[in-house]
Amino acid sequence: MTPKGKLIAIGGNEDKGKEPEAGHNTKVFTHNFIEEGILRRVVDEMGGPKARIAVITSASSIPDEVGANYIEAFGKLGVKDIDVLDIRDRKDVRPEMIKRLSRADGVMMSGGNQLRLTTIFGGTAFLQLMKRRYEEENGFVIAGTSAGAMCMSSTMIYQGHSASGLIKGGVKMTTGAGLIQDVIIDSHFVERGRFSRLTQAVASNPNSIGIGLGEDTGVVITGSDMLETIGSGQVMIFDGHDITYSDYADVEEGEPFSIEGMRVHIISRGHSYSVKERMFTAVKVHGLSAK
Repeated sequence: MTPKGKLIAIGGNEDKGKEPEAGHNTKVFTHNFIEEGILRRVVDEMGGPKARIAVITSASSIPDEVGANYIEAFGKLGVKDIDVLDIRDRKDVRPEMIKRLSRADGVMMSGGNQLRLTTIFGGTAFLQLMKRRYEEENGFVIAGTSAGAMCMSSTMIYQGHSASGLIKGGVKMTTGAGLIQDVIIDSHFVERGRFSRLTQAVASNPNSIGIGLGEDTGVVITGSDMLETIGSGQVMIFDGHDITYSDYADVEEGEPFSIEGMRVHIISRGHSYSVKERMFTAVKVHGLSAK
């Protein structure tokens, strides 16, 4: 079944019209604050300023502050109907929260710890409703940044440092929310040098496409297939389908592994990639051919 809704996966530190988040690289955003940036696209995809947006801050250790930040950021874009769902544990996933989700035009999941998201929502009627609306309703959008993006895939990275990414066992994975199949999403990708850990994730799951999202950068995913890059940075695609040699299965835990034939694509704003066809598409940007 081809989903009728859309996913928007964001690499973290998206421009909210203020200084970058603490702990992230200081950068000058290329857009006019958020007017031309990612959150503007999120609002547009959800139906414009009149949309009702449900904000899920469950992944964050400071949910109140994060919720206030999104109320302010979406408010700058003219959105007034913002419903912050205060869900901090599985016991908070009450029928009232499910009812509030049913009234939203779209969902925005914040960053934090992706394992918290799957632990809280996995197997609940809340997640089932979110999936069903995404699959069956035109215009329903699920957006997520950082942890909120990483949990979207069926296979989810939850632990692993860049330095140990090329050592077998240095990257820990588990089951994600399963909103999209055959992809593995990583965030803060360029800024934190996470190339090695996504390489290992794809080496151990070569049927999946690895999607590395830079900060203030994301992909709009249509039909569970087409990735359109948005934002100010770059997205890296890791494709293991054409790997001709890999000793990943044979080496011991803690040992380095070797692979040959991993394909890598870099896509910036205005370019796209098809997961099913494994094809990069260069489109016209500002009236000029991208190729």
